Amino acid sequence: MISKAQITNLIAEKVETDGYFLVDVDVKPSNRIVVLLDGEKGVPIEYCVSISRLIEHSLDRESEDFELEVSSPGIGQPFKVLQQYKKCIGRTVEVVTPTGVKIAGELISAAAEGFVVRESKMVKPEGKKKKELQVIDHPFNFGDVKSVKEIIKF
Repeated sequence: MISKAQITNLIAEKVETDGYFLVDVDVKPSNRIVVLLDGEKGVPIEYCVSISRLIEHSLDRESEDFELEVSSPGIGQPFKVLQQYKKCIGRTVEVVTPTGVKIAGELISAAAEGFVVRESKMVKPEGKKKKELQVIDHPFNFGDVKSVKEIIKF
């Protein structure tokens, strides 16, 4: 069976050299291989094709048949690697906590330890009639969230 490590080793250096990053490699028991790539400005389809060809030419279909898909993560897909967080600094994201609470706000920083989301919302202070804008910075550790994804606003 083809392994995740085998696919990662085949493409990791080329992807990094070309200025992109590997988001995920998934190898299903049926030998369906899904490779997700991303970059600061996205990933052109031509690049996905070149990585697909690199993988296909490096594996022997005679010894093991496989199905291969190389693409970028779709819009609204949860983040999986730190580079995705860094790419989206300044953009609106939605964080889902393990308890199911959703927090939407601007991703203001991301580091190896975690990330910070700035939430702006209208809150009615006690004893006042009008709502006031309240800005709250929410620090998160990567292990303390269920999912994080970019929100696209039109």
